[in-house]
Amino acid sequence: MSVTQNTPAPAGSDESTHDQHDLAVGDAAAYEEVVEGEFEGAARDIAEVPAVEIITTAAVHLMSAAAVKVGLADDPDSQLDLDEARKLINALAGLITAGAPEVSDMHARSLRDGLRSLQLAFREASPIPDAIGQGPGEKWTGPVS
Repeated sequence: MSVTQNTPAPAGSDESTHDQHDLAVGDAAAYEEVVEGEFEGAARDIAEVPAVEIITTAAVHLMSAAAVKVGLADDPDSQLDLDEARKLINALAGLITAGAPEVSDMHARSLRDGLRSLQLAFREASPIPDAIGQGPGEKWTGPVS
């Protein structure tokens, strides 16, 4: 549409291209405002969440991903990936070890139990088991058997 008229500008004319560009720039600006608003809202939401909840939520995400990769999910044949599971279990062990003093004993105990279960599942799923004390996360937790 022409800015000064209510009739469409000829296809391919500079005026038609200019109007489409203005619309695209307007859409981008509106999108940017929405994204900034969502980011500010998310930052406010995160600011209200206690650190203990963030630590335990991160641990649960790592634990869930590791469980899938170690073959404890619905389709272990297609989801088993021990290399990825090792990385996730190592990260989980580091988080639990570092975060344990910051979270309550009740939270730390259940996280350690879940970690130990994953370490044992990894050992069972591995065709060539690691030496005692050399498995995923055992650098931080000590030997698991």
